[in-house]
Amino acid sequence: MTIRVIVVDDDPLVRAGLSFMLGGADDIEIVGEGADGSEVPGLVDRHRPDVVLMDIRMPVTDGLSATEALRARPDAPDVVVLTTFHADEQVLRALRAGAAGFVLKDTPPAEIVAAVRRVAAGDPVLSPAVTRQLMAHVADGGGTGTGTGSGTGTRRQAAAQRLAALAEREREVAVAVGQGRSNAEIASTLYMSVPTVKTHVSRILAKLGLNNRVQIALLAHDAGLLDEDGPQKSP
Repeated sequence: MTIRVIVVDDDPLVRAGLSFMLGGADDIEIVGEGADGSEVPGLVDRHRPDVVLMDIRMPVTDGLSATEALRARPDAPDVVVLTTFHADEQVLRALRAGAAGFVLKDTPPAEIVAAVRRVAAGDPVLSPAVTRQLMAHVADGGGTGTGTGSGTGTRRQAAAQRLAALAEREREVAVAVGQGRSNAEIASTLYMSVPTVKTHVSRILAKLGLNNRVQIALLAHDAGLLDEDGPQKSP
């Protein structure tokens, strides 16, 4: 299967470099390029991509606004955010809006190709280390509506109410996802098969109206679940 990709970045050299790099892969086709987030709706309508590589900082419509609008559409393509920062407020907002992950602009070419393949296959582009970094950034007050004060309590209460819809086993899986564990690691920890883990993840997404595992992780953090000891091994 060929993965159809659109590259959106206001720097023509970055666009050219990404298009050249990704276009060299046998299973990836660059079907469109854009210089601003305002071009994204038209590009998506014309080319029907599987993945959009989206720069965050653009002059007219930034990548955050473009991502929020795109992910609100039915049958939206996956979005991978391009950034020069590991964990800033805009990255977190993009992830909350439904971006499947982010890659740094100085990421080695092979890793960017692998990231596009992973997202197209339904996996988020966030390593456990990056997930922990994002969670720490949120805990330190980064991201929207986080940090100390009444906003934290309101967010935690709202997140806890949403997560109350989960069964106990689904809650354990949600915590493990929030800890950045892979399906194989969750299966080992909770004594499940990998297909069963995938089923639980799918049910969590459906019950909570979320787009991907990244949003599960952020919601688990908001609810305070990652302050707990995490899932215990129980046959």
